[in-house]
Amino acid sequence: MTRATVNGLSVAYELIGETGQPWAITPGGRYSKDTPGVRELAQEIALTGRRVLIWDRPNTGESDVSFDGASESEMQADTLAALIRHLDLGPTVIAGGSGGSRVSLLTAARHRDVTSGLAIWWLSGGIYGLMSIGVHYGSGSFTAAWNDGMEAVAALPEWSEPISRNPGNRQRILDQDRKEFLATMERWMSVYCPREGELVPGLPDDDARKLDIPALVLRSGVSDIHHRRETSEQIAQLLPRAELKEPPWSDTEWNDRHTPEAAKEGLFFNWPKLAPVLLEWADENLT
Repeated sequence: MTRATVNGLSVAYELIGETGQPWAITPGGRYSKDTPGVRELAQEIALTGRRVLIWDRPNTGESDVSFDGASESEMQADTLAALIRHLDLGPTVIAGGSGGSRVSLLTAARHRDVTSGLAIWWLSGGIYGLMSIGVHYGSGSFTAAWNDGMEAVAALPEWSEPISRNPGNRQRILDQDRKEFLATMERWMSVYCPREGELVPGLPDDDARKLDIPALVLRSGVSDIHHRRETSEQIAQLLPRAELKEPPWSDTEWNDRHTPEAAKEGLFFNWPKLAPVLLEWADENLT
């Protein structure tokens, strides 16, 4: 396990490849860099002479938990930018899927100096999609803290991996002031409330229009209730240098990943299939 301390947080990461064009890959949900498919995608990209960063965002895997920031995604985006600077990677291709696409967008928008390009897929959107993930990320911890205090929060299944892999995280949760924690969870959930002029939570559309970097957006499936097709098409229209391309899987990929059989493989199992389209785009648009 390799760690760096950035923004006051211990962050677990891995660099794959020795030299070459730097990339950073961010998974979604509260999944870690060790989730099947993440490292495998990084390895496919590294085989072409690139250097790829995979990392555990704060609140995932082996990294510290943190409840700072206007939103969880914003806090994670600032952490990624700080990690890239700490590792002296230089301008990096920021890539990610689902929650990782939101973190990647915010990283690029808030920290243009560390970003050479942007590649995103499975971008959450739509009223249902946004409100459901706000509840998913925040309601369990809010309810537990409200009813039973911080001990109950630390006992939630959603925090079991960060605590088991980084035991100090339990005390970090217990050390939170209950009232401040409740306010944080409500603030973080409120970011997902759909707003006019803000397609991506925390990223005003006007800021997206100013993000003048090469960008690849993979079109979401019509069947995907969480990552709406129109959201992917709209963000591709907002980003001034974006290309919208089809992903290397069927329209039902997100739903297929939730079948009992596929659950054993994991949500990101097919991410290595992204390598050819990512690399083709990079070769055509990045120097």
